[in-house]
Amino acid sequence: MRQIKISFQNTEIIVQLRDTPTADAIYAALPIESITRTWGKEVYFETSVKVPLEPDAKDVVEAGEIAFWTEGQCIAIGFGPTPISKTSEIRLAAMTNIWADSVTPVKNLDVVEANEQVLITTID
Repeated sequence: MRQIKISFQNTEIIVQLRDTPTADAIYAALPIESITRTWGKEVYFETSVKVPLEPDAKDVVEAGEIAFWTEGQCIAIGFGPTPISKTSEIRLAAMTNIWADSVTPVKNLDVVEANEQVLITTID
């Protein structure tokens, strides 16, 4: 299985790609550099990747599922409640494609702040 590394200023996560068109498009675009944004317990950042919404897209995700917001061309990583969550669910702002799963605990992303540099690379 393909794995990639998402590196932030003070932490990083390793993710395993699923077999989806979104995963293929993101992998083909690597390396990706961007600037983080945060929304509650979600870190997201823009990419140049353009893909359509997949049939199994969803807005409530499990911790560790790595999402892609098609309208904003952003990778979104929810690791806890967002401003629109009901109770402790992880609810993203829109329907997203789930394209990878984190091998590293995503709770580590609690240290990521807005406007940090983020780099996504392949793992050789």
